[in-house]
Amino acid sequence: MTSRAKKGLITDWWWSIDRWFLAAFLILMIGGMVLSFAASPPVAEKIGLEPFHFVKRHAMFLLPSIAVMLATSLLTPRGIRRMAIIMLGVSLLMMVGALFFGMEVKGARRWLSFGPLTIQPSEFMKPAFVIVCAWLFAERSRRAEIPGNLFSIMLLIVVAALLVAQPDLGQTILTAGTWSCMFFMAGLSWIWIVLLGGIGGVGFLGAYFAFPHVASRIDRFVTGEGDTFQVDTARDAILRGGWFGQGPGEGTVKRLLPDSHTDFAYSVIAEEFGIVSCMALTGVFCFVVVRGLSIAFAQRDTFCRLAISGLVMLFGLQSIINMAVNLHLMPAKGMTLPFISYGGSSMTAVAISAGFVLALTRKRAENVSQTDRLVERTMAFQMPVPAR
Repeated sequence: MTSRAKKGLITDWWWSIDRWFLAAFLILMIGGMVLSFAASPPVAEKIGLEPFHFVKRHAMFLLPSIAVMLATSLLTPRGIRRMAIIMLGVSLLMMVGALFFGMEVKGARRWLSFGPLTIQPSEFMKPAFVIVCAWLFAERSRRAEIPGNLFSIMLLIVVAALLVAQPDLGQTILTAGTWSCMFFMAGLSWIWIVLLGGIGGVGFLGAYFAFPHVASRIDRFVTGEGDTFQVDTARDAILRGGWFGQGPGEGTVKRLLPDSHTDFAYSVIAEEFGIVSCMALTGVFCFVVVRGLSIAFAQRDTFCRLAISGLVMLFGLQSIINMAVNLHLMPAKGMTLPFISYGGSSMTAVAISAGFVLALTRKRAENVSQTDRLVERTMAFQMPVPAR
């Protein structure tokens, strides 16, 4: 174990990092790796691959993701802003490229292929978008003459337009919802709240009438008629699992789910490990969000407060959407469960978000607690004075 007395990059990092956050993220990462053994073999067998194809790829993405998270956690707030600006610019350019040169899957163009590597740029756009908007809101609160709110609205319009063009309405709702929460915390007036609520309502109606697949999913959710195979199967898997599950590898309903390793991994967990395990997993997600918000509200720096809040809200809303679809509480929408579902772009992007959270919540000179200062003064007082 490193000592506080020793100075160095790793030592300073270890004593300043929020270890509760670090433990929660590592638990989710390792848990996702373990759960991939249960969720992915049936899917691989259906499409003619070896049973552990997706397990191996999940493991291949896991180690770099942990490295990315730890490396990102070493950054300063200024370094995070610089990285986010670059990442946002590159992601937006790649999203434009995906519309023209991307792979088309089920009528959507969201992915760019680079040989054996497939990237979904919108996944990397989300954490960068949160950081840049937090910086714009913070600058607006610091100096009224800076039109940070206006710039953030313009940025949201650009991002939403690219997401709708793919189309990816789930990510659009997630990104707009997170931005709205940050704008609210930045101190928007009631006029803005009413205006944004109206725009959101109009956008929802527009999506319903403009996109047949959106209308179809909403109609199936409301009426229960039509092709509800996936959500019905996911619900059956949850019910069959009961409180304590059928046991690892003993699930049978999961074999009928086409997306058991991605969108419906939560249902596989319920069938094999039980509702108790799902509740424990949900508790870890809730812990990350609640702890993040509690730390954010204690921050003096406006940028850090908004950035931490936005990142954990992004993390929490994405988790809620995935779980709600599995529990048939909202219309079906392709949304991964952070760190649990299979997906290289998703895992790496969430790891970057986690690294941002770890970096922004580290103890620094400007936010050291009174207790820590008292301990340091006491230790300095007790140090022996060298003889003359």
